[in-house]
Amino acid sequence: MNIDALVALRRDLHAHPELGYQETRTSDIVARFLQQLGLEVYRGIGQTGVVGVLKRGDSPRVIGLRADMDALPMQDQGDAPWKSKTENLCHACGHDGHTVMLLGAAQQLAAAEDLNGTLCFIFQPAEEGLAGAKAMIDDGLFSRFPCEAVYALHNWPELPLGEVQTRPGAIMAAADRFDITVKGGGGHAAQPHLTRDTLLAASELVVQLNTLVARAIDPCEAALLSVTRIQGGFSHNMIPAEASITGTVRTFSPTAQAILEARLREMAQHVTAAHGLQAEVSYLRYYPATVNSEAEANLALAALSEAGFSASVARQPALTSEDFAFMLQAKPGAYLWIGSAPSRPLHHSAYDFNDALIPYGVRAWTALARRALR
Repeated sequence: MNIDALVALRRDLHAHPELGYQETRTSDIVARFLQQLGLEVYRGIGQTGVVGVLKRGDSPRVIGLRADMDALPMQDQGDAPWKSKTENLCHACGHDGHTVMLLGAAQQLAAAEDLNGTLCFIFQPAEEGLAGAKAMIDDGLFSRFPCEAVYALHNWPELPLGEVQTRPGAIMAAADRFDITVKGGGGHAAQPHLTRDTLLAASELVVQLNTLVARAIDPCEAALLSVTRIQGGFSHNMIPAEASITGTVRTFSPTAQAILEARLREMAQHVTAAHGLQAEVSYLRYYPATVNSEAEANLALAALSEAGFSASVARQPALTSEDFAFMLQAKPGAYLWIGSAPSRPLHHSAYDFNDALIPYGVRAWTALARRALR
């Protein structure tokens, strides 16, 4: 394994980020790399997804290993020579590193002579809010490649370099988006008695929304509601006719998810009605919770411990979300965190994947694949 070549490839991908469903250059590179290893390569699954298939021996077992390829729509504020060359596009979540670590593992495993079974290297588009995993599944991923289990590995800046954690059950939250439009007001700011104040109503609604988790959800259950955007008005002397509120809800159980959606809709109507206004609510449940199956989570921890990693059960899940959740709804499997410290936080504008993690990631994937096919 040539680590220097993998690092150079990772930095090339970082310099040329692509948004979800637009990863044509990235998928070209991935497909060529896999073809040079002698794998069967399938393209265009879920638009820009790539699957490389490695078959060895006579075992009918099929295991899926997944990496994501897309970048984020944000400006790269880093100072590395390989910073993004594309305006307002940045690999700020490490998907460039994930892609390269799985390619490195494919290279190692393709050279192994003692495997018995089939490995499917799944390179997924559009993880960042666009449900690329679901698109691949809807495009026949698991009917064409009948994996008995699937695994994913994500860099985690909160953990020391190379340390691995996962857990049976929920490891990442379901992600919902809400958009509320407050309507029915508008007028001169110097004559508030002649109109209804949409900004005042929206402001009160933001405050009340932040009480929902504390008062609607069992205190022993984790959930989160965050307002992330408020918009309204164009002038210093005008009360706008409309104001909008956008935010996210994160939960781990369908019950909590349903309660928060219902109470949010109810609160939006009642608070705005108290101001003589109306509310329109859009609520999108875009990613389910990422829930590991117990056997596969334990297998992954055993495989990595056996390979010399510090591997442990995560104390609690994270309230971030992942569309690998769709794959875990379809198949047993596990989502793992691998430590990437020192590193800036994920989605930071100056984040850059820690290249020191690459050999750890390749070794982790290799150990996990071998154990899964054992």
